[in-house]
Amino acid sequence: MIRKAITPLFLLTATLHAIPVFIGTNTGKNSTSKGIYVADFDSDSGKLTTPVLAAEYQNPGFLALHPTKPILYACGQPAKPYADGSSSVAAFALVNQKGLKFLGDASVGGKGACHLAVDATGHAVAVANYGDGSVSTIKLDEEGMPGATASLVVHTGSGPNKPRQNGPHAHGAYFDKSNTYLFVPDLGLDQVFVYPFDEGTSKLGTPLISLTGSPGSGPRHMAFSPDEKNAYVVNELENSVLATSYDSGKFKSLGTVQTLPQDFAGTSTAAEVEVHPTGKFVYASNRGHNSISVYRRDEKSGTLVSVQLAPCGGKVPRHFKIDPSGNWLICAYQDSNAIGVLPINPTTGLLGEAAGIVSSPSPICLLFGR
Repeated sequence: MIRKAITPLFLLTATLHAIPVFIGTNTGKNSTSKGIYVADFDSDSGKLTTPVLAAEYQNPGFLALHPTKPILYACGQPAKPYADGSSSVAAFALVNQKGLKFLGDASVGGKGACHLAVDATGHAVAVANYGDGSVSTIKLDEEGMPGATASLVVHTGSGPNKPRQNGPHAHGAYFDKSNTYLFVPDLGLDQVFVYPFDEGTSKLGTPLISLTGSPGSGPRHMAFSPDEKNAYVVNELENSVLATSYDSGKFKSLGTVQTLPQDFAGTSTAAEVEVHPTGKFVYASNRGHNSISVYRRDEKSGTLVSVQLAPCGGKVPRHFKIDPSGNWLICAYQDSNAIGVLPINPTTGLLGEAAGIVSSPSPICLLFGR
């Protein structure tokens, strides 16, 4: 593992309201991507600059920031494969306006890492491994460097949708605000697993009662309301969003809303879900239909009502993020090799037409810097 000094990140200087946006990508044989890219986003105008390469790395799919240190993490593949064929978590120092410096990486213990999250203390990274259906926690040392695997849990079973559910496929990792639970949606098993998390040891405890979706639904990602009274799970295979109430590791289903029109006869899968910073709206993306579903959230009950199905502006909206101001939705079009910006009406939650589309090779994750 390589160790180097970390230099603080300086804010981009295009405007006083500029925010760096880091972009995780697919670097496979049909892609021109070389790793992680970064662009400059102006939250006043909604302008996004053309991304530039920040650091080379193989398949740096999902990204996360350390809670206090100027370090960015990515799950991907090491330059030299590990003997067991496992994926990696890499650490990068945030060194300047548009650059990252590779610090080192470590095995995550599982295969096909696709999502990660850093716990609130900055002592562990949790990784969902789609390939072998496992979830792992990796210890971070005092400098924020990934090291030993603290926990590795391999899910077992299958679902009714063959071949998408021929086995477990862990697809997301999320800590709650109390930092005492880790939630892992498993697309192959139609469950969201609930693991007690020990921030002192970085280990996972015996799983509690899972949130179980409908057979063949394929839970992929999830998002909590700002008050954490509700959680919303996007079901990739069923093209739906499951609304739930949440309290201390326990979920209760409130019902499911569809992400596609009833008369749609094509092929599409749901990808991402996010709650607006105000807590008033929920958004979900559709790959194939190439749209964003918009829902109004009842802040008392947590239930959802569909209010819009908006064209997203590109092909395969695999990921999107709402900017901190709540005025813009930035969408990554994986198959268009581009990123677009959609304005959000803060009163109605409705999306405007995508604009300011910039080229970006195989974007699959967007992350706002600090």
